[in-house]
Amino acid sequence: MSNSSIITSVFDGHNDLVLRLISGQVTAEEVTAGLSDGHIDKPRAIKGGFGGGMFAIFVPSPDDKVERHEEMCKPAYDIDLPESLDEDFALDWTKRGFGALDALEQAGAISLCRTVSEIETVLPSDKIAAVTHIEGAEAIDRDFEHLHKFHTLGLRSLGPVWSRDTVWGHGVPFRYPSDPDIGPGLTEAGIALVKECNRLKILVDLSHLNEKGFNDVARITDAPLVATHSNAWSVTPHSRNLTDRQLDMIRDSDGMVGINFASAFLRPDGQMDDNFNLDIVLRHFDHLINRLGESRVGLGSDFDGAIVPKQIKDCAGLPKLLSALAKHGVDTDLIAKIAHRNWLRVLRMTWN
Repeated sequence: MSNSSIITSVFDGHNDLVLRLISGQVTAEEVTAGLSDGHIDKPRAIKGGFGGGMFAIFVPSPDDKVERHEEMCKPAYDIDLPESLDEDFALDWTKRGFGALDALEQAGAISLCRTVSEIETVLPSDKIAAVTHIEGAEAIDRDFEHLHKFHTLGLRSLGPVWSRDTVWGHGVPFRYPSDPDIGPGLTEAGIALVKECNRLKILVDLSHLNEKGFNDVARITDAPLVATHSNAWSVTPHSRNLTDRQLDMIRDSDGMVGINFASAFLRPDGQMDDNFNLDIVLRHFDHLINRLGESRVGLGSDFDGAIVPKQIKDCAGLPKLLSALAKHGVDTDLIAKIAHRNWLRVLRMTWN
């Protein structure tokens, strides 16, 4: 890998590749050899400089994602939160997620990382530096026995909720137009979960929390505030995006935001339609940089979990985005920060 490739190696805040393995769509060996669909595999990662990221273990709801995406193509929509999940079901699925990550490592696609030093070692190589993340903490018991066990296995990032309620707190629905001030915040159990994650040095992801839950985390955490895959509400007034007040709180905590590639959270019209120019991504980038500063913005693609801009298409298309940033006047140093240095900075602050 050339020096220029190392400079622009991408560490990404969020992807859902593991879900494809758990659900039987692909195997670890196929990911290593190359796939004909989806967003991430080893050959395309090498081609696009996708050097690493947070790999989410996500327990899906028994709903129809295609139907949800179709609903999100209407001028306005308000999709109900899915039902809460059974803890035993979530625990079984989550354990399978850890098994899928192990299989990817055994197949030679990824190297599982637990420290920033390990990420820095893997990032310039042809393997993907993978950090284990749990999206929606339904598998965690209130005594935190599973949390401690998962931490031992490499868990370093956790979102208390996805877009459904848990015993820990309340997520935001897929609603446009809407602000994120929807429903109550963290429960007492959720407050205890955040404190235990702080103690274990596990990053707490704010991306799916509603505004009151966000406020609760900000009030009690001793770590930087981080939204791994979220965008600017001022550009796209979607419930999943972050208001300027929230962005200011993230800035003041010295945290960061990973720009989400999901079309509905990028497009000002809130449509889950991939046919748009990267200028829209740059509008979010400009707003986030202006609000957060140059050291607090990165990428949080949501690859394999969303409909992403057609011009990017998959992880092999990341150079197109970096090139668009360069043409936009972003210098080499800031591109490197956005690509991976800002993530390594905030992870070091959180984990140490």
